[in-house]
Amino acid sequence: MPDIAPDDEPQQSHATRDLVLRHHLCWRHRDLEGVMSYYHPDIQYHDFFQNRVVGHAQLRDYLRASMPREADEAIEHTDRIRADGDTAFIQYRITLRGGHGLVSFRTSEAITVRDGLIWRVNEYASLVHEQPVQAARPSVSRLGLSPQQLGHMANDLQQYFERKQPYLDPELDLQRVAKECGYSRNQISYLLNQVLGQSFYRYVNQARLHHLLAALDNALPPIKVDDLAFAAGFNSLSAFYSAFRQHTGQSPKAYVKQFSLRARAQDSP
Repeated sequence: MPDIAPDDEPQQSHATRDLVLRHHLCWRHRDLEGVMSYYHPDIQYHDFFQNRVVGHAQLRDYLRASMPREADEAIEHTDRIRADGDTAFIQYRITLRGGHGLVSFRTSEAITVRDGLIWRVNEYASLVHEQPVQAARPSVSRLGLSPQQLGHMANDLQQYFERKQPYLDPELDLQRVAKECGYSRNQISYLLNQVLGQSFYRYVNQARLHHLLAALDNALPPIKVDDLAFAAGFNSLSAFYSAFRQHTGQSPKAYVKQFSLRARAQDSP
């Protein structure tokens, strides 16, 4: 259970934290209608793991698919809810039943409140492959960063990757990303490792992979997936194959074969 707010918390931060706590408790009780009641009509739910944005009209079905239902599925809060003004930050581990058994994700969310409702959610998840371990409690204030600042940093990083596409450069490094985003190397490293739960190279390779998958949608046969990988910024086929299988659950060859079969089926009269 998330701990209660400190007595000296500012009023706006306290209201934000209280709203997010009540929303979180609906999740724990698997109350979908209760969860939906906390969302603003103009909600934008950014799922960075799946690289998609979900609006209010699609949100109910999206949440129904990701909400624990079975007895062995669970959501475990791994740090207290932190709030700064209209922005709150939460971290949790969610375990769901997939096609090959239970799958766990380590998840962080930056949540913005407007008009007393949740208006923006930025969700960052990473798949947990190792055996379950006791999650370490990160210190959000270690670098003097508030939840609101972390949310801004995450948005700035995402916008930089979308607009500038720096991942297309196979020599991209953390120092360059930090400089061009306007932050220090330590701040970006902290955001990635302690907040988003992934390494710099995994974050970059995910961006490259999303770029490649988008290129596949417009590729004409014969599809040379290795060439697309290099064009997307991968400088190692082994790194590409590993990232691809981790994201899709398939090898590039199997994925392209399935993709080609779907394309032919759509073209058939």
